[in-house]
Amino acid sequence: MSKHELEVTGRDAACCEGLAAAPLDEERAGELAKVFKALGDPVRLRLMSMIASRGEGGEVCVCELTPAFELSQPTISHHLKLLRQAGLIDCERRGTWVYYWVLPGILDRLGAFLTSPRTAAAAA
Repeated sequence: MSKHELEVTGRDAACCEGLAAAPLDEERAGELAKVFKALGDPVRLRLMSMIASRGEGGEVCVCELTPAFELSQPTISHHLKLLRQAGLIDCERRGTWVYYWVLPGILDRLGAFLTSPRTAAAAA
Protein backbone atom coordinates (compact mmCIF):
# COMPACT_ATOMS: atom_id res chain seq x y z
CA MET A 1 0.00 0.00 0.00
CA SER A 2 1.27 3.44 -0.88
CA LYS A 3 2.06 5.67 2.07
CA HIS A 4 -0.43 8.15 0.61
CA GLU A 5 -3.24 5.71 -0.07
CA LEU A 6 -6.55 6.29 1.67
CA GLU A 7 -6.47 3.77 4.47
CA VAL A 8 -9.66 2.03 5.48
CA THR A 9 -9.07 1.33 9.14
CA GLY A 10 -10.69 -1.56 10.93
CA ARG A 11 -12.63 -2.73 7.87
CA ASP A 12 -12.08 -4.78 4.75
CA ALA A 13 -11.91 -2.32 1.82
CA ALA A 14 -14.43 -4.40 -0.14
CA CYS A 15 -17.11 -4.04 2.52
CA CYS A 16 -16.69 -0.46 3.71
CA GLU A 17 -19.77 1.02 5.25
CA GLY A 18 -21.23 3.87 3.28
CA LEU A 19 -22.03 7.36 4.42
CA ALA A 20 -25.65 6.42 5.21
CA ALA A 21 -24.77 3.21 7.10
CA ALA A 22 -23.55 4.77 10.34
CA PRO A 23 -22.22 8.09 11.62
CA LEU A 24 -18.53 8.66 10.89
CA ASP A 25 -16.07 8.81 13.71
CA GLU A 26 -13.74 11.81 13.93
CA GLU A 27 -10.70 10.02 12.46
CA ARG A 28 -12.55 8.59 9.45
CA ALA A 29 -14.27 11.93 8.80
CA GLY A 30 -10.85 13.63 8.80
CA GLU A 31 -9.43 11.10 6.32
CA LEU A 32 -12.37 11.44 3.95
CA ALA A 33 -12.46 15.24 4.26
CA LYS A 34 -8.91 15.39 2.84
CA VAL A 35 -10.03 13.35 -0.16
CA PHE A 36 -13.14 15.41 -0.83
CA LYS A 37 -11.26 18.67 -0.27
CA ALA A 38 -8.72 17.59 -2.88
CA LEU A 39 -11.52 16.77 -5.32
CA GLY A 40 -13.36 20.01 -4.48
CA ASP A 41 -11.13 22.11 -6.72
CA PRO A 42 -12.08 22.22 -10.43
CA VAL A 43 -8.47 21.92 -11.61
CA ARG A 44 -7.78 18.93 -9.37
CA LEU A 45 -11.07 17.32 -10.36
CA ARG A 46 -10.14 17.68 -14.04
CA LEU A 47 -6.65 16.32 -13.39
CA MET A 48 -8.13 13.35 -11.54
CA SER A 49 -10.51 12.72 -14.42
CA MET A 50 -7.71 12.92 -16.98
CA ILE A 51 -5.62 10.41 -15.03
CA ALA A 52 -8.50 8.07 -14.17
CA SER A 53 -9.74 7.99 -17.76
CA ARG A 54 -6.62 6.01 -18.67
CA GLY A 55 -8.29 3.00 -17.05
CA GLU A 56 -7.10 0.48 -14.49
CA GLY A 57 -3.32 0.44 -14.45
CA GLY A 58 -3.11 3.29 -16.96
CA GLU A 59 -0.78 6.19 -16.43
CA VAL A 60 -0.27 9.62 -17.88
CA CYS A 61 2.79 11.81 -18.18
CA VAL A 62 2.69 15.26 -16.64
CA CYS A 63 3.75 16.50 -20.08
CA GLU A 64 0.28 15.45 -21.33
CA LEU A 65 -1.58 17.08 -18.42
CA THR A 66 0.00 20.52 -18.34
CA PRO A 67 -1.06 21.73 -21.85
CA ALA A 68 -4.74 21.17 -20.98
CA PHE A 69 -4.64 24.10 -18.54
CA GLU A 70 -3.77 27.77 -18.73
CA LEU A 71 -1.68 27.37 -15.59
CA SER A 72 2.05 27.20 -15.00
CA GLN A 73 3.78 23.85 -14.64
CA PRO A 74 4.57 24.50 -10.94
CA THR A 75 0.86 25.16 -10.28
CA ILE A 76 -0.11 21.89 -11.99
CA SER A 77 2.56 20.09 -9.96
CA HIS A 78 1.13 21.58 -6.76
CA HIS A 79 -2.37 20.33 -7.62
CA LEU A 80 -0.99 16.87 -8.41
CA LYS A 81 0.88 16.88 -5.08
CA LEU A 82 -2.39 17.56 -3.24
CA LEU A 83 -4.08 14.66 -5.05
CA ARG A 84 -1.16 12.42 -4.02
CA GLN A 85 -1.35 13.59 -0.40
CA ALA A 86 -5.07 12.83 -0.38
CA GLY A 87 -4.31 9.24 -1.37
CA LEU A 88 -5.94 9.38 -4.78
CA ILE A 89 -2.97 9.06 -7.13
CA ASP A 90 0.66 8.07 -7.09
CA CYS A 91 3.57 8.84 -9.39
CA GLU A 92 7.00 7.84 -10.57
CA ARG A 93 9.78 9.96 -12.04
CA ARG A 94 11.30 8.63 -15.25
CA GLY A 95 14.09 10.86 -16.46
CA THR A 96 12.77 14.41 -16.66
CA TRP A 97 9.08 13.40 -16.68
CA VAL A 98 6.73 12.24 -13.94
CA TYR A 99 4.01 9.68 -14.66
CA TYR A 100 0.78 9.56 -12.64
CA TRP A 101 -1.85 6.87 -12.07
CA VAL A 102 -4.91 6.39 -9.89
CA LEU A 103 -4.29 4.19 -6.89
CA PRO A 104 -5.94 0.78 -7.29
CA GLY A 105 -9.46 0.55 -5.90
CA ILE A 106 -9.71 4.14 -4.66
CA LEU A 107 -12.54 5.11 -7.00
CA ASP A 108 -14.48 1.96 -6.11
CA ARG A 109 -14.04 2.66 -2.39
CA LEU A 110 -15.20 6.26 -2.79
CA GLY A 111 -18.15 5.11 -4.89
CA ALA A 112 -19.11 2.49 -2.31
CA PHE A 113 -18.86 5.08 0.45
CA LEU A 114 -21.23 7.43 -1.40
CA THR A 115 -23.74 4.74 -2.35
CA SER A 116 -26.72 4.52 -0.05
CA PRO A 117 -28.05 1.09 0.98
CA ARG A 118 -31.22 1.75 -1.08
CA THR A 119 -29.20 2.64 -4.18
CA ALA A 120 -27.02 -0.47 -3.82
CA ALA A 121 -30.08 -2.71 -3.37
CA ALA A 122 -31.84 -1.20 -6.40
CA ALA A 123 -28.76 -1.72 -8.57
CA ALA A 124 -28.49 -5.41 -7.62
